[in-house]
This record gives sequence, structure tokens and C-alpha cells, in this order.
Amino acid sequence: MNGILKRNETKLEIKPWEEKDLDLLFQLNEPKMMEHLGGPESAEQIQKRHKRYLEIGNRGCMFSIILPKEEAVGSVGYWQTVWNDENVYEIGWSVLHSFQGKGIASQAVRAVIAKIKDERKYSSIHAFPSVHNAASNALCRKLDFNLISECEFEYPPGSFMQCHDWCLELE
Repeated sequence: MNGILKRNETKLEIKPWEEKDLDLLFQLNEPKMMEHLGGPESAEQIQKRHKRYLEIGNRGCMFSIILPKEEAVGSVGYWQTVWNDENVYEIGWSVLHSFQGKGIASQAVRAVIAKIKDERKYSSIHAFPSVHNAASNALCRKLDFNLISECEFEYPPGSFMQCHDWCLELE
């Protein structure tokens, strides 16, 4: 990751998703981690997600979050999507429960935003945390995303949840 660490931040690295990161998806699938995302996924669903992450191609990129002397502690990524008839980036993240509250997610999301800005493909990034996910909504606020509205969002496929639509303009 490029950039200057802010006070009290842990040095971390984001690495493009690899075959070995499947284990991380299983770790992130615990009930407490998935409570705002429709609950834990089946092993088959996790395998399919892993395949999507590996095959994302030029539509975006998924990363594992690595701390020095640690295995992966989370994931962060972005992908192209259509929202309100506009091509935009969508961003998402997840950090293992035992590593939360240490600024890891905000640092990793900042690194991904820098990568997205380098692409200069779309003019905005959207995040859609559940209205009940206080930590993810606070992260969006901290990183200067603008709260657009509350919305209904389909995730996982076939299931709808109430989310906040946060937008970061890239201009």
C-alpha cells in the first residue's frame, strides 16, 4: 500500500485475491460477521464467491488484507455495477472480528480508493452498508462518503435489506 500512515495506524498490505484466500472467506463467514449480510453462507456459496473473486477480471479487484507477521485478516474490494442507471464502482470490506476497531478497514478502504482513482473509469464509488451496521456506516462517514439515501438493496441475491447508499465523488 502506498501512502503515509496516520497516527496509531498499523502497517498493512492489500494483495490481489489468490486461491489460498479461500480459507479467509470461511473465517469471515461466522454468524457475528455475517449478521448484517443475511447470515452465514453455505460452503457451496462460499466456493462460488471465491470463484467470483478470482475471476473478477477487468470489472474490479478483490484483495486480502494482510498485517505484518499475520495471515490475512480481512478482505476489501471494488467492482463495476450499475446503480440508478449509471455505471459506478461499488466497494465492500470485511475484517475478522478479533481485528476490528483498530483502523484496519479504514486504511484498507483508503488504499482501494487510491487504486480506483488511478483507474479513472467512473466518477463515483458507492457503498451499501446495512442501516443497522453502525461500524460500516461510521467508516463511510470517516472517509468522506456522502450519505445519499436509505434504500432497499438485494444482497445476498434473492434477499432484500435496508441499506444506506453512501457515495464518494472521484472528480
